[in-house]
Amino acid sequence: MAEVNVNLGNRSYKIFIDVANKKIIATLMQNMKVNQKVLIVSDQNVGNLYGVELKKQLQQSGFIVELHCISPGEHSKCLDTAMELYTKAIVLGLDRNSTILALGGGVVGDLSGFVAATYLRGIPFIQVPTSLLSQVDSSVGGKVAVNHPLGKNLIGAFYQPKAVVIDIDCLHTLPDRELFTGLAEVIKCGVIADKNFFMYLNNNVQQILDKEPDALTEIIRRSCEIKARVVEQDEQESSLRAILNFGHTIGHAIEANTSFSIYNHGEAVAIGMYGAALISKYLGLCSEMTVANLKDTISKFKLPLSAPECNITELFALLYRDKKVVDNKINWVLLNEIGQVSICKQVPEDVVIRVLKEITVPNKIC
Repeated sequence: MAEVNVNLGNRSYKIFIDVANKKIIATLMQNMKVNQKVLIVSDQNVGNLYGVELKKQLQQSGFIVELHCISPGEHSKCLDTAMELYTKAIVLGLDRNSTILALGGGVVGDLSGFVAATYLRGIPFIQVPTSLLSQVDSSVGGKVAVNHPLGKNLIGAFYQPKAVVIDIDCLHTLPDRELFTGLAEVIKCGVIADKNFFMYLNNNVQQILDKEPDALTEIIRRSCEIKARVVEQDEQESSLRAILNFGHTIGHAIEANTSFSIYNHGEAVAIGMYGAALISKYLGLCSEMTVANLKDTISKFKLPLSAPECNITELFALLYRDKKVVDNKINWVLLNEIGQVSICKQVPEDVVIRVLKEITVPNKIC
């Protein structure tokens, strides 16, 4: 089993990565000395695949378990669904030593974590991410949130899980498109912090796309490790943690501009990374070759480079609705070289508009 420690004092926890890893959850919870009542939150797709089995395993270990499945998709990450879960928790009689267990992708993890953070002012929760995107990104670091109709993740908190349990086997039932979207965040980790890891990705493209266990374990382990080291230094995103948002400023705008219905998160982030790299080039921060290397890697992993469905005027306005905007200034994460990024608040509007035009031209750069 691969393990990554997230060192945050009394909020520290471990990330466990292995095949057939769901079997350790009951023992893990017994060692945590939580009480017997557990609410598993999943979506209808993942719940049917793994939820019933996990519920049975926990019940056999003496836990009192309720499985609640929400509708799959970003639309469920809202206050209405959170209210459903509060009601379920109250009816089940969860107290401050009970556990919410998030079994699913990023929507389930973000929503469950938000409910855990706010129910009775905070109860334990465990992340069991089942998509590559949630395994390498949303399950690690303690960001929990729900969406508002005017923006993504605008209502949330920083609240760390008690553990993250990653089962590689879950990726074998993952559709190819969902694998690719997770790879966007994996690529991001190499771009912002580790040139050697970026090279590893390029040297093992087929093994990763074929879901070979050793390759999957390595990219998940290293991605989690990179994110953990950043979170340890800046848990609540006051400075360094902002580098994890490389590609996300434009990416979130693309998601919102297309009503979260055309591009999934990783696809939007891939386009956003390419856009951020172009801004960096036009500002003289990185070379043409660096941009070309990133573009080539994004393409190798079957991810898009443009969003022709977007409206440039609307896209530009959405950039300023991002939760990381301070005093009407965007904290751009820009590329210096592979493995190194920097934060810049002084990007001329004409440069941003130029790049938005480039990434919304159909078939020009895909």
